[in-house]
Amino acid sequence: MPIFDSRTARALATVVVFVVVGWFVYEVRSTLIVLLFSIFFAYLLEPLVLRIEHSRMGRNSRGLAILETYLLCGGALALVLLAIGPRVADDARKLIQSMPSLLDRVASGKIVWQFGSRHGWSYETQLRIEHFIASHSYVLENFTSRVGAGVANVLKNLLWFVLVPILAIFFLKEGRRFAQDAIANLHHESQRRFLRRVAQDLDEMLASFIGAQLLLSGIATVVYTSFFWLMHLPYGLVLGVMAGMLEFIPVVGPLTGAALVLSVGFLVAYPHILWVALFLGIWRLVQDYLIVPRVMGNKVKLHPLAAIIAALMGNEIGGVIGVYLSIPVAATLRILWVRWQHSRLRQETLAERKERPIAV
Repeated sequence: MPIFDSRTARALATVVVFVVVGWFVYEVRSTLIVLLFSIFFAYLLEPLVLRIEHSRMGRNSRGLAILETYLLCGGALALVLLAIGPRVADDARKLIQSMPSLLDRVASGKIVWQFGSRHGWSYETQLRIEHFIASHSYVLENFTSRVGAGVANVLKNLLWFVLVPILAIFFLKEGRRFAQDAIANLHHESQRRFLRRVAQDLDEMLASFIGAQLLLSGIATVVYTSFFWLMHLPYGLVLGVMAGMLEFIPVVGPLTGAALVLSVGFLVAYPHILWVALFLGIWRLVQDYLIVPRVMGNKVKLHPLAAIIAALMGNEIGGVIGVYLSIPVAATLRILWVRWQHSRLRQETLAERKERPIAV
């Protein structure tokens, strides 16, 4: 008598397959993340490649259009770096050099008396805040160590910035053909129709998401740096660039950028920090409720609460990268669910029509 029947054996085999696949995905997660960002980068360049391909420059050659796109983007990036790169680097160098002394002023309580005297705080208030900071100095130490670890992790993965554009060339060149061949290998027409519609929705969603995030990040960078320059905020140029780049990370990025700006403003005892805080709050409302809907459109179609929950879950699973990938993953799941619902409804409708008696 067999220990397991056929149904139990199939169930166990399925569990084993899922465990093996999960283990494999976890082990090669870094490579998969590079591939995902390569796909995102390809989606970002796809509109420009198509425009060049069908112009006189591209001569209807996909390879030539990709080459000219990379040359144009590289030239534009070089011009931007030549224009503001040295000033940003100098600002960043000064901020890094002054950071130990600024943190020491916080730990010693000097920053409280300097900041409080400028804003007319009473002696008792300044003393209470000094005691509070002294009793919670471990929070500052933990924050500093986490920032240092994050910077070290980014530097360790600098190879990604080289691999992503290289791998994106292959996705730009052959990506659509791979997807079409994979769909064509399916046996049932209903499955092919379902995946074609899902692939079309994913194309629209990812292209809109990546392009919109880049555009929003660029707009925010210009606004931040301009305002900080007008307000004479110390290290305003590098802070504006960093806050603008953080806008590329949904939900968590803008909050981190605002916290970074206000923290540095407090450390240097900037006298107009309340105006900066007010500006950041107003800009957040303008960005989220005026600019984002116009730029992003209705392609992602995620409820704000769903986006926040997805970002929090992504942060728990994969940190900063998990936060960034959380919105596309959540939007992809929504697309699969909606298309599956439509496919099931269509099949039920066809079944009802077949069962309906023909009137004589």
